[in-house]
Amino acid sequence: MASKVALKIYSEAVKARTGKSWTQWFALLDKAKARTMTHKEIVAVLTKKHGLGPWWQQMVTVTYEQGRGLRKQHERPDGYQISVSRTINVPVSMLYNAFANDKARHAWLAEDGVTVRKATANKSMRVTWNDVKTSLEINFYPKGEGKGQVVVQHSKLPNAKASATMKTYWGKALDRLRASLEK
Repeated sequence: MASKVALKIYSEAVKARTGKSWTQWFALLDKAKARTMTHKEIVAVLTKKHGLGPWWQQMVTVTYEQGRGLRKQHERPDGYQISVSRTINVPVSMLYNAFANDKARHAWLAEDGVTVRKATANKSMRVTWNDVKTSLEINFYPKGEGKGQVVVQHSKLPNAKASATMKTYWGKALDRLRASLEK
């Protein structure tokens, strides 16, 4: 079974979509010796032998890896990744500007050395963080009239401790952003 892993999708829902429950997937993967396989090798088993589509390949593989202690929460092949979001009572254009404009960003985020690699106005930004080793993917979504959501995904973090630290950091930063925009 999946131990105490926080299964994001209930076993009944997995069975309805894939034909197998989490218990059955874990048993099949154990029998295939997946504990000794790489992530890509497990995905290949799920593709070739069980015909799972791309989304379910990843869901089953990651859940199995976490359940068997092969991968920690937020861990990815290139490091750790966290995501933090807030819905704020301002239009998406104001949220986007609060990130895109240096002066507006410094009002709520004291960090220097943020390098925007790619930006699509009012939709998304790809940013190199000031440590020049990790990356941000920032997405903006309208959530009704005069409301927008910002999602900050911080990737390539070196370990679980850095992941937890940055999750807290971005939670507080987005709370400061909300306070500065909703005043």
